[in-house]
This record gives sequence, C-alpha cells and structure tokens, in this order.
Amino acid sequence: MSSLESVAATTSLVSVAQAPCPVVVLDPAGQVVELNPAARGLLPDARVGELLVSPGWLAAAHRAPGRGAAGGAVGADCFSAHPSAVAEGCTVWWLLKETTVTTRPHAARELEAERERTRFLTEASSALPASLNLDRSMEATARLAAEHLADAALVIAPSTGRRLPVVHCDHEGRVGHGTVPGTVDGVPGLAEALRGFPPVPSRWIDPAAAPAWLVPEEFGGVGSLAIVPLPGHGVPAGALILLRRAPRSGFTESEEAFAGLFAARAGAAMSAARLYAEQNAVTDTLLHDLLPPVLRHEEGVEFAGGYRASVDTDRVGGDFYDVHPPNEDSPETLAVLGDVCGKGLQAAVLTGKIRNTLQALLPMSDDHGTMLRLLNNALRNSHHTRFVTLVLASARREGRDVLLRLTAAGHPPPLIVRRDGTVEEADTGGTLIGVLPRITTRTAQVRLAPGETCLLYTDGVVEARGGPLGDGMFGEERLRRAAAECAGMPTEAVVERVQMLVAEWIGDGRHDDIAVVAITAPLGAMEATPAGRDCP
Repeated sequence: MSSLESVAATTSLVSVAQAPCPVVVLDPAGQVVELNPAARGLLPDARVGELLVSPGWLAAAHRAPGRGAAGGAVGADCFSAHPSAVAEGCTVWWLLKETTVTTRPHAARELEAERERTRFLTEASSALPASLNLDRSMEATARLAAEHLADAALVIAPSTGRRLPVVHCDHEGRVGHGTVPGTVDGVPGLAEALRGFPPVPSRWIDPAAAPAWLVPEEFGGVGSLAIVPLPGHGVPAGALILLRRAPRSGFTESEEAFAGLFAARAGAAMSAARLYAEQNAVTDTLLHDLLPPVLRHEEGVEFAGGYRASVDTDRVGGDFYDVHPPNEDSPETLAVLGDVCGKGLQAAVLTGKIRNTLQALLPMSDDHGTMLRLLNNALRNSHHTRFVTLVLASARREGRDVLLRLTAAGHPPPLIVRRDGTVEEADTGGTLIGVLPRITTRTAQVRLAPGETCLLYTDGVVEARGGPLGDGMFGEERLRRAAAECAGMPTEAVVERVQMLVAEWIGDGRHDDIAVVAITAPLGAMEATPAGRDCP
C-alpha cells in the first residue's frame, strides 16, 4: 500500500483540517462538504454547500466515472488531485503540488508554450521582412506585438527632427500613425532604448506615470508597461513599448526575454527598410541628372523626346538627349541626341559626363565642328575607353519656318518629314567621338515649313529585332514609312507613333537602348490640317 493510500484510509479518523496539503471533500453531486485551511487559501471561490466550479479540471474529474487521479493548474502552480472514498458516498480530494509528485504535466505545458513561441517567431520572421517600406515594417511590428505579446503596442523610430515617428496598435487591432516629442525623458528607459541601451526591467516602470500620448484611446488603465529596444544593423532601429491593461499581471522575466527575441527580428526588418529608403534616396538624387529630361517648346519651336532603356526595369542607359535654350552667345536652341557605346549603368555614367561637358561647351554651340572637336579631346583624355555617336541640331525661327543646322558625328543622319509625306535624309555626317585624335564633320542646313518635322533617333530604333519571326530588324525603310505616316502630326504624336511601332515590332524580345527626338515647325492657326488632306 502506498503512503497516499495509507493517508486516505485514515481519513475518517483524522480531521481534514489537520492535513498538511489542500484537501477538498465533495459529495456525490459535486457540492463542497469540507475544506481545510490550505484548500481555502488555494481555492478562494470554493464555498461549503455549493457546487465546485473552479478549478474546472477537478470538477470534471469528480464527475468522471471511476473518479481517478487528475491534474491541472491552479493559479501559477500545477497540482495533482488524488481521490479517497469516505462515508455517505463522499470523496476526499488530496491536492499535491506537481513538484511533489511529478513534473511531467508541467513540462508538457512548457513544451506547448515553447512551440507557440516558436510558431510566433516563425510568423514574425516571415511577415516583418515582407516589405522594405519603413512605415509598413513599423505597422507589422506593432500589430504582431499587440496580438501576441501585450494588449497594445507602440513602435517609435529614431529621427533627426524634433519629433519622432510612432506607429501604435490598440487592444482592438487598430493601427495608427503619429509623432511624439523628441524629448522622451518622461518615460523611464525609453530614451535609453532609442539609443540602443539594454532594456529597463518592467518592474521598475510605474505604469501610472505613463504620459497621455503613450496610452491609446479607450484603452483604460495601464496595468503594466515594458520598453524593449529594437536593435538594428549597427545603429538602433527604435523602441517597442508594450502595454497591458489593468488588472492583468505584469511582464515576467521570461516574457521580457521573449519580447527581446521578437524585437531583434523587428529591428533587423526596420533597419533594412530604413537602409533601403536611404539608398533609394541617394539613387534618385544621382539619377536625377542622368534621366532624360521632359522636353518643352522653346522659342516657337516644338520639341518632344522619348526614351526606352535596353532593360525595361532600368531607368537609364547609354542613349540620351537634351535641349538647351538660347543663351547670350547663341540665339539658337540646341538639341543633342547621343548614343554611348555600351548599356546599363556604366554607360549612363559616361552619358552624364558627356552631357555636363556639352553644357560647358554651350558658348561654342554656334560652331558644331569646334564643339565636337573639344568633346572628342575631352573623352580621349579621360580614363574611359568607350566612344559616343552624336547628332547636334541648332534651331531658330525665321518667320513661320524653322531653320536647322544639323551635324551628325558617327550617328545616323536625321530624317526630314515634309508636309506631303516625303521623307528626306539630312546631308550630314562625321567621325564618331572619343576614338580618333582628329575628327571630321559635315553640317547640313535644313528649313522646316509649318507642320514639317526633323526626326533624330539612335540606332536602337533601326536595329530593333522582332517582327513575325522574331529576328527581323526594324530597319531604315520601315522607319521611313512610319515617319511618312506622321506627316503634319504634332511633335509629341510623332514620337509616340514611332515608339509604339518599334515596341510592337520588338514584342517581348531583347533590344538596345532606344531614343527619339522630334523637332517640328508649329502649324499656324489656319493650318490645322496638312496639305493634301481633307478635313473630316
């Protein structure tokens, strides 16, 4: 006979009150017959003469057939309950702390709790890096923390300004954005967390001292508060504030440690998002001068341009164009279209240098030959081994016409589209820039009547491969026919038409950089329809 059975056998002789462990006597219906002092302290809701409701696992064990031993939690502790039958069908339940009998049920619950934490961290590790947007990363951090770690959560990010951005998620899962004063010394441990110092234990923080901006609306009283730093890549990513509503218990050491594990993942995601935003801002700044400009009408001459990089996801490449308005040294508007050898970012860097050099040479734009020779010398003296082909077009109004001076240097000569649909090739040519010590150029003089267009293009247009078989070149003849169809069109429509036809020809195939610039003599008010065409 075990010691427990021996004790149970003497129950009728020894008063329950003298038992060293909590003891509950229940009648067959489950009503409490007797409680010893230890049981009263352990089960404050139990009353003699009333049904036993809590703990539920004990009430269920008493109703079960056979009334075998059972176990479960009472408060923060685990107990095992062992029954003994006594007179009149009553049952005495002896409650022994789990550590006294076995740790297996407690270990099982700890294992399940650890599995839940692992599942949560796995979810967080998947959800947090899903966006490289800092605001969305902060929202995900606040939402996950409010759902799994506390009743509400706030995420505060560092800032160089006077106010700090904050994202909060309340007890109902609502997410909001705001700012808080940069001086957060009124919240113990918050300023230190924002600087990356270890967290202050939550038991040192008085929740009653929480400022109004920290507590969500309709949240009620704050029962406990924890502040956890969000570590980043080399610099702090911010701070996470966890709130629990009264009268919930405070954060345990294990809960604070687990919050730190979550904060490490959240801080890494926020830091990556911030780094991406900073790098993106730098990239946008550097690309600003490399992107093709938006062309406008200058001095009564219509200009339009279109550009498509060799890789559709790229924004810059080796083709470029610019339009420079008249200056003190020249009354003409200078349009430049160029094609640097190569593709991608490396070619784009050289285009930026060429464009800056041409900008510096604008006082000499009245002499295309001199301008190109100086550019050739500059490229040959640089460390670059690439070359560039160019076409320069100087335009000025003369009455209703537009006079053009066109100079091509290793570049396809421009096409002149007359009002009647005739397409001519400008009589210009020259040596490509950046290879030979000396270059030769030939400048053409062209007059555009109202509605006539000069089309500048790079070889990416005529060399574009596609068509029915996928490997045919767009070619010069097809470009001429497309240009003839654009006779009398506004300059923007000419560029859009050429780009559309080339894009249809290419389809999904690979292609070189493509750039097109159109220069048009505007139609007069009485000449809205090209010659030889009837009004609809």
